[in-house]
Amino acid sequence: MLAPPVREDAGGEGGAGRPSRNEVDLAVVLDWLDERVGWGAGSSRREVLAKVAEGRTGVALDRRARRSRAGRSALVRRLTDYYGVRDGAYGVYGTRWGSDEVVTSILTRSDWLDLAVPLGGERDRLTLANGRHGVGGVLSEGAATAAVSRLAESVALGVHVTNLPLYRLLRAEVGATVAGEVGLVPFAEYALTVDLLEGELVDAVVSGSAMPLRREFLPDLAAVLDLRGRVCAGGVLALCAIARPHDASRGGPDYALLVQERSGHVLNTAGRLAVIPKGFHQPLTDVRADARVGATLLRELEEELFGRSEVDTAVRKGRAASPMHPGRWSVPMRWLAEEPGRWRMECTGFGFNLVSGNYEFASLVVIEDEEFWPRFGGQVEANWEASGLRLYSSLDDELLTDLVTHESWSNEGLFALLQGLRRLSEIGGARVRLPAFELSGL
Repeated sequence: MLAPPVREDAGGEGGAGRPSRNEVDLAVVLDWLDERVGWGAGSSRREVLAKVAEGRTGVALDRRARRSRAGRSALVRRLTDYYGVRDGAYGVYGTRWGSDEVVTSILTRSDWLDLAVPLGGERDRLTLANGRHGVGGVLSEGAATAAVSRLAESVALGVHVTNLPLYRLLRAEVGATVAGEVGLVPFAEYALTVDLLEGELVDAVVSGSAMPLRREFLPDLAAVLDLRGRVCAGGVLALCAIARPHDASRGGPDYALLVQERSGHVLNTAGRLAVIPKGFHQPLTDVRADARVGATLLRELEEELFGRSEVDTAVRKGRAASPMHPGRWSVPMRWLAEEPGRWRMECTGFGFNLVSGNYEFASLVVIEDEEFWPRFGGQVEANWEASGLRLYSSLDDELLTDLVTHESWSNEGLFALLQGLRRLSEIGGARVRLPAFELSGL
């Protein structure tokens, strides 16, 4: 995972001739790269340090500035030119929002949308497959060069890299339930292979360069759907809607809708808009129980909005046997759980992001009890993964139109926002005022 820079004098890190946590974690990733490329031990370290010595900080910052000029719609057009927009039952997700046509890079199908599947209960059924499900194979020279460049950029910018496990999707059965099978894959297997496709795509849009890594890892839609034949990591993200009472300045009862701007310390979609919470689908301590989508969403809610840094997989020490035990919940989470009906978590849609092939579980978190906002609204605060947090009213259709059509969105974030708003318009009654919008392209 990527995490904010860690002070070398904090928490027993480094000092007295001992390697820091950053150094140990980076060494594990470098060893992985040596093995996957077929290099001798220590080769990746020498390659990375050589690039860092070239003054990669300025290069990395310049690249980030260039990439920020690529709007979301341009990325989608490049991807649809490459893959096409339909293949049988599959198509890219889009909507007609008022007079605007909004298209994303999410490959989905009609029966994967508008699910309203409750999470955390008996219909939340992703399970861990037995046995090991490795990917194997030797990386090409081009992939090895790109992986070295990514690690050098992380070192130059002081970003902490760890090789914690992620879930990889092996089989998906989505409809009345959220079911299927997942395996485990080290973070490096994702970050230094298929996740390199995002940067390559942005560079192709900005400068017209080729996309050889895409031809290697995700050449066509058949490869996108071949879950056992590739690394298919993914995420869980949700539109969070919090009921608020009537307010003299704001007007009638509404939902506060939370949107984040991703910080520069996250792995992907840095600087782009996204819903919150948003996180990788990965285990904490119980790899079988944590496979459920609701387990990740609950953890991300605690971590990203309710201040529980100890469940942050990127920085935590991992000493608690059951980090999400109810006895360790935050005060806001305990209050929500005290009475049935105060809140709900639902999966609203599913698809594959053509940017890097990730699976995305779009979800909705609704806090229905108006008392929550006066009690805890002041405690809702984003963590290091966000550089800013924005608040929108579910009654402000003009600002929501501006939000939906903004070019800074990540594609998976926009997918979750739109699916969440569709569901909220069904259940929110007078608290919700939106322009007419409908699905397109499916």
